[in-house]
Amino acid sequence: MKTRMLPLLAALIAVAGTSFARKPNYDESKVAPYTLADPLSFADGRKLKTPSQWPERRKEILDIFAREMYGVEPPQPEALVCETFEKGDTLAGLAVREQVRMWFRKDKTGPHIDWLIVRPAHARDRVPPILMLNYNGNHDFLTDPEVRVPECWVQNEEIAGGFKVTNHCPLAALRGRLRRTDQRYGFPIEMIIARGYAFMTACYGEVSPDPDYRFDDMTNFPYTVCFELWGERDASRTDNITALGAWAWALSRGLDLAETHPHLDAKRPVVTGCSRLGKAALLAAARDERFAVCVPNQTGGGGAPLAKRDFGENVSTEMVEFPHWYCKAYGKYVDNESAMTFDQHLLLAAVAPRALLVQGFDVKWFDAKGEWLACKAASCTWTFLGHKGLPEGDFPDDFDTSCIGPRLGYVRRSGLHGISGYDWQWLLDFADANIGMAK
Repeated sequence: MKTRMLPLLAALIAVAGTSFARKPNYDESKVAPYTLADPLSFADGRKLKTPSQWPERRKEILDIFAREMYGVEPPQPEALVCETFEKGDTLAGLAVREQVRMWFRKDKTGPHIDWLIVRPAHARDRVPPILMLNYNGNHDFLTDPEVRVPECWVQNEEIAGGFKVTNHCPLAALRGRLRRTDQRYGFPIEMIIARGYAFMTACYGEVSPDPDYRFDDMTNFPYTVCFELWGERDASRTDNITALGAWAWALSRGLDLAETHPHLDAKRPVVTGCSRLGKAALLAAARDERFAVCVPNQTGGGGAPLAKRDFGENVSTEMVEFPHWYCKAYGKYVDNESAMTFDQHLLLAAVAPRALLVQGFDVKWFDAKGEWLACKAASCTWTFLGHKGLPEGDFPDDFDTSCIGPRLGYVRRSGLHGISGYDWQWLLDFADANIGMAK
């Protein structure tokens, strides 16, 4: 009875949002043996015999993650009303800037999301979009004064270069910040445009607030904004919609917009994101088969790394610090990862046979080796479906691209946390090879 009660007690503490998280393990010798579920076997033990059975198994995997970790997927909106409220030239005339407001009700009431689209001005054909959510507003990407500063709630933080977000208000001074060389995030939009892609982004705070467990209300506040669309939360359920699920849902709505745009090729979209928004990108691609290429960047625990390895970020830290990212059911695995009948390799497998490049970060908290091992464990899915899996070889060094295969890949780097020029170069090369952009 005692051993059963300890995980339950830990889970209750975690869900309550207190600060009693288990200290991360950074010692490889303390990683206990673990077993992983076979992506190619149903939960009842039946082995898949033909690729035609994969959709059924994929649905089973997604149902597990909905029930046990990320909550149920938000429903389709009542309507999707999109209006372009600003348009102009940018990047010295090489690109067109568009700002589109998206509502989810016919009468244009309730929550909305503002999308920034930057696309090549001189493309002869439709161009594939790269979609991602951002942290501080669309104005972060361009110096153009026309780009709207959002009015949503954002996290307070001190940012390199002397910037400081206070009172949870998006900072107008951040306009064009991501074009500066003193930032750990980098967005070479000229290169993206020159390579023949469009770029689409929206602020994640317009979808769901992302409060800090140390200071903010974690009980109700995260479930506002777009959560208004989905009705009152049922406190008795353990699989309610989560913030990660909401952010993933928003990426799919961005793809809905791309499908209606006369200059975008929504049959070849790429989805990416960094850190928690890398988790959201991965979840979006797992759930929405329209995304042709997925490149989650530096996701950390709850994204690409194996939870059962118990190295770096763990279920305890996830449920204490970020309880709104996961559903209540996930709390039963606090200090109890060995009881999990699933792990993140199954989420990676749910992207197959589409293209997936996992980009890691060489800091122990992010467990880069756990990401690579998850890719290895998922690789059989691609080969079963008739594609090449992860290239053979040992855990790659930083900046070693030998583990990037034609359809499934892994690469990692050192430096600072945040998507960078290296990451964009790897993303674009991988996307080129998978959606017919390579010359």
